[in-house]
Amino acid sequence: MSNRASYTEFHPRWYRRPISTWWWLGKWTYLAFILRELSSIFVAWFVIFMLLLVRAIGQGDAEYQRFLDRVDHPLVVLLNLVALAFVIFHMVTWFHLTPQAMVVRVGGRRVRPRLIAASQYIAWLVVSVFVLWLLVGG
Repeated sequence: MSNRASYTEFHPRWYRRPISTWWWLGKWTYLAFILRELSSIFVAWFVIFMLLLVRAIGQGDAEYQRFLDRVDHPLVVLLNLVALAFVIFHMVTWFHLTPQAMVVRVGGRRVRPRLIAASQYIAWLVVSVFVLWLLVGG
């Protein structure tokens, strides 16, 4: 017996409308979904880049300077700028998705989705200001 389904006049094949390979270009929400999935590659790049940076720092001043010289190449700078844009896109879409994936109740009442998203943006701002303060020499 073969693995292929056999069709008879009493068991016709179902019609399946062909779907283009580029279906995700049809609507902004589909494109945003694909871009968000693609952004995870750039999130992984940032993690690897930061691990390599920490490793270079741990190996002393000479290795750290070599690392800085290597990443000063225009293509690496361009890659990091593109990665930054994708990571910010990933973060924003995640912040907007969180209220749909997580229901928070306080005092038996559901917290409004905008409040959940706003709290994430506020936390992001606080952490960013703290990191900036550290970098400036706080």
